[in-house]
Amino acid sequence: MRQPEAALSPPELGAFGDTLAAYYHQESSSTASASWTDKTTFAITRLQSDVGLPGTSQPIPDEAALHVSIAIQPVPLGSYELLVDGREIDVPFIPALRTSILDLRSQIACTLDCGFDYVHYHLPREGLDEIARDHRIKPVETYRFGICEDDLVIAQVTKTILPLATSPNWSSQLAIDQFSLLFGAHVLQTYGGLARLPEVVTRGLAPWQARRAAEVLRSRLDGGVRLNVLARECGMSVSHFARSFRATFGLSAHGWLVRRRIEVAQDLLLTSTHPLVEIALQSGFSDQAAFNRTFRHVVGVSPGKWRRDHGRG
Repeated sequence: MRQPEAALSPPELGAFGDTLAAYYHQESSSTASASWTDKTTFAITRLQSDVGLPGTSQPIPDEAALHVSIAIQPVPLGSYELLVDGREIDVPFIPALRTSILDLRSQIACTLDCGFDYVHYHLPREGLDEIARDHRIKPVETYRFGICEDDLVIAQVTKTILPLATSPNWSSQLAIDQFSLLFGAHVLQTYGGLARLPEVVTRGLAPWQARRAAEVLRSRLDGGVRLNVLARECGMSVSHFARSFRATFGLSAHGWLVRRRIEVAQDLLLTSTHPLVEIALQSGFSDQAAFNRTFRHVVGVSPGKWRRDHGRG
């Protein structure tokens, strides 16, 4: 492999999004992110190319984070060369939906001389450490390196989020925040050398915390509030808040917010003659298609039929 060029300047937030794309000589990316703490970001980045890399990738600057990648399409044997800390790694044929796990505290560079489609997950160690502490275990120092791992959980969740990559729901903040905690817990357990994460008994939110969380969520029906903001309002860590919210309300914060949107929409359907597209926007949905899809999923019928059945033609 040709030796990598000098590294680009270290990113302000980490190796994801267009910053990650630049390391791989790509002009743009599809990205969604969640704030794990005030200074760390979990991110999902999709990079695609019909022709491969024009040369060796830029080495990613040292960062206290894991880089988890999953191939959406197969990578032929001999097409992908990987260099970690100056050592060439033997890369086998990579079938679709196989996972690689790299520690960004190592220097990483690669060549890829065929078209590719990858989803990359950026997991800061500080966020993983917080999840560990929330489960009353010590932070993990060394995560298992992996190439071409057959991780059925990561494969399935990646297939689930792929359709969102080109839709407005890709930036649904609370949904991504909730997803990031589940994904982080899986990586912590599977690649951190743990048999399983200890069960943690959650008592739920205190009454004042429940009221405050509901108040903030109702004020932002469009979902424009992050899980870390809700947690801060309640004086809790993000992962502890997420578990406590579910214990109190029986739903995740995102699920609870969706139910409130549907309730607002039902009230508007009954008391107004507004067209569905206007009701969708007033209820916090990004568009009528998302409103119709979610309403049908929660209520069981389309909003138009529900309105007709309840007296508003």
